Amino acid sequence: MSLFKSMDNLEAKKEKLTPDGTSGSEHVKCLIIGSGPAGYTAAIYAARANMQPVMYQGMEPGGQLTTTTEVENYPGYPEGVSGPVMMEDFKKQAERFDADIRWGMATAVDFSNLPHKVTIDDKNVIEADTVIIATGATAKYLGIEAEKKYAGGGVSACATCDGFFYKGKDVAVVGGGDTACEEALYLAGLCHKVYMIVRKPFLRASKIMQKRVLNTPNIEVLFEHNTKDLFGDGVVEGAILLKKMGTPEEEEVKINIDGFFLAIGHKPNSEIFKGSLEMDEVGYIKTMPGTSKTNVEGVFACGDVQDKVYRQAVTAAGTGCMAAIDAERYWSEKQE
Repeated sequence: MSLFKSMDNLEAKKEKLTPDGTSGSEHVKCLIIGSGPAGYTAAIYAARANMQPVMYQGMEPGGQLTTTTEVENYPGYPEGVSGPVMMEDFKKQAERFDADIRWGMATAVDFSNLPHKVTIDDKNVIEADTVIIATGATAKYLGIEAEKKYAGGGVSACATCDGFFYKGKDVAVVGGGDTACEEALYLAGLCHKVYMIVRKPFLRASKIMQKRVLNTPNIEVLFEHNTKDLFGDGVVEGAILLKKMGTPEEEEVKINIDGFFLAIGHKPNSEIFKGSLEMDEVGYIKTMPGTSKTNVEGVFACGDVQDKVYRQAVTAAGTGCMAAIDAERYWSEKQE
């Protein structure tokens, strides 16, 4: 879900504007756009560095983790924790150090001059000495109703996050690229059987990834198959596939599975930064190696909006820390 679309009920929520409660322009040392592990961690570090950060959470406060039922691979939670609870913990920790966390979404930016200008909800302009972008990315889905119905009940877009819950079970991975192959191979080490649902008659992945998949005994690649629906009583119990869809040979196939993993890509939430920041062909914001610095002075990016490789809560938090430290050092140097 994008951070920049309108929320129908946003006006009904508590909204902080400028210090006097009116719309208009406000100047801050550090503006954080987006929440989630990266944004909240950046807020913690920036607040402790006396950067007095102001965060606008976006339309999905807490990011993708708020749609995750159980998180078991984040250090510090030995018994596991639900995604929403963990994000609330992050938020409380940031607020403990007086980070100013607000409702609202960035709808436009102007990075052409200092201080940078960011428009919130199409009306309030924030002038910021430093900007930390933590808007995340959104997993791509097929668009079938069952994906919503079984969200948290067998449907996932992250094998590394949720694969452990399907240890010894049968699962399916949708996709035919490198990411899908990586997910399938990871799951093959945990699960009894892994189906790969590939709509084309071939894999798009690199040769080495194709070889690994095809040589893994418990992975079965279903070429020229499309997902029609999922079924199950409260949780996923199987999938209905269409083999050779749209041809005279079209055939309906059912497979029994406990988990259904989407691996057809992610879309970084970076639309409003196009034309302002350097990005790759997909839209991931480019940062200088080993830093969170973008090509624009005073603008930093962290989390999944700039990470197309790992996409984990713990790595997002790490880059949030980097962004806050980079921003504080940049701001301090400007004061000398």
